[in-house]
Amino acid sequence: MKISTRGRYGIRLLIDLAEHDTESHVALASIAERQAISARYLEQVAVILRRAGFIRSVKGASGGYTLAKAPTDIVVGDVLRALEGDMLVVDNLRAGETETKLQSCIRKTVYDRLNARVATVVDRKTLASLLGTVDPDASYMYFI
Repeated sequence: MKISTRGRYGIRLLIDLAEHDTESHVALASIAERQAISARYLEQVAVILRRAGFIRSVKGASGGYTLAKAPTDIVVGDVLRALEGDMLVVDNLRAGETETKLQSCIRKTVYDRLNARVATVVDRKTLASLLGTVDPDASYMYFI
């Protein structure tokens, strides 16, 4: 499993919007410039994120985008699944497809466990945790 450019850019777009949440909306050209991403490619990613309900568009000459949900309510796994499809290391068996005992053993002991671990990581992270405002895994206490 490899997260494509679409997935990586989509997460960056959402983080940028969250960082600029004090503005009523943010122009895609501004995000593209700040993130050093092609504006045309970012438009394609934005369409997918809008259809999935993560962002809203503001029409007009001075239009742009804004988050449709709070950063604490946007789960990274949901975003990646909207942009990438299934987050599987190996595809599931197709209807009518069979596998040997060895293949089944490998699937259950390796691939299924990897799929579960990947899902656990991406489903525990929210946009807010990527921004550093809330992170259940980073509850470290530092002493000087």
